[in-house]
Amino acid sequence: MNIHEYQAKELFDRFDVPSPRGKMAETAEEAKAAAEEIAADLLVVKAQVHAGGRGKGTFKNGFEGGVHLVKSADEIGEIAGKMIGQTLVTKQTGEEGRLVRKVMVADAVEIEHEYYLALLMDRETSRPVIVASTEGGMDIEEVAENSPEKILRQLIHPLAGLQGYEIRTLTAGLGFKGAAAKQFGKLLKNLYKLFITLDCDMVEINPLVETKDGQVLALDAKFGFDDNALYRHPEVEAYRDTEEEDPREVAAAEFDLNYIGLDGNIACLVNGAGLAMATMDAIKFAGGDPANFLDVGGGATKEQVKGAFNIIQSDPKVEAILINIFGGIMDCNVIAEGVVAAVQETGLKLPLVVRLEGNNVAAGRETLNASGLAITGADDLADAAKKAVASV
Repeated sequence: MNIHEYQAKELFDRFDVPSPRGKMAETAEEAKAAAEEIAADLLVVKAQVHAGGRGKGTFKNGFEGGVHLVKSADEIGEIAGKMIGQTLVTKQTGEEGRLVRKVMVADAVEIEHEYYLALLMDRETSRPVIVASTEGGMDIEEVAENSPEKILRQLIHPLAGLQGYEIRTLTAGLGFKGAAAKQFGKLLKNLYKLFITLDCDMVEINPLVETKDGQVLALDAKFGFDDNALYRHPEVEAYRDTEEEDPREVAAAEFDLNYIGLDGNIACLVNGAGLAMATMDAIKFAGGDPANFLDVGGGATKEQVKGAFNIIQSDPKVEAILINIFGGIMDCNVIAEGVVAAVQETGLKLPLVVRLEGNNVAAGRETLNASGLAITGADDLADAAKKAVASV
């Protein structure tokens, strides 16, 4: 789950992680009022969408840039009016862009130096890790490739937590001194508390800045949360903005399905993430392109299968469907009955290839054969992929 920049600021305020003053606005009038309340000599107005590269983006109405520095409340209102209700196109949004429904008005600080700071879960050690660099404001992957010596890593023991000597090591490594060193130490301690308390799997601040008047501030942030722990944090789950998400993924979540849209034309319906990955590989190997990752899980019901069909058919790029089910816990006949019901109820016109194997497979195949529907059976995964690709 992603959150907006203004929501990240609310979390920073809650855990006493210093950041510039800012307010969210949904209209030009609200943006102007926010600017008057902040009353700074220099302000910044930022389009709030779940995508990077906003500053270099272009609105479809011709207005350039999703981030602007301004000096007056009137100008803030004017610029916000050109953003809100318009579609912003960046490198991360693709040509379709994202509709801007909100902006954030914030105090624009004078920057002395930019840093990179992130807390992540390290998959190799199963520990939290702090990643930091003096090269803030840049793509961290680019820094890692060109200047790996400028990246600091500090693993944190999950039981002991962040220790004072670890804070001092990172402070010295980034070159903070005097009052700025104390501020950074406090910020890092509070950021780690936020990370653990809210079950985050990523908090990335890029850039973390030291201002010309000696403040250390989190200027921009991206958050990632452990979806399996969100039930413990309803206040965080309330931040979810489904209007920023793929509507197919939102619909899939209502049926407890795992769905990710891709760019191909052969839809997949599979039980199990590993099998779904193998199915997509098989489609590519056979010369095709998968249209989605769709995992119905280990105990799918007929209703989930029908829901999956509706989601698949809502994608205009899809030209064929490949169902690949291995019945371990799952009963192949339950899937077969769900497939037949889904085809009948949705009036499916697309080619459909089905490969069933495992628990109660004979009954499942019989259900498909007895349906009288135009369903192509397959002997194995390779055969299924070839038939699906041939059908388009």
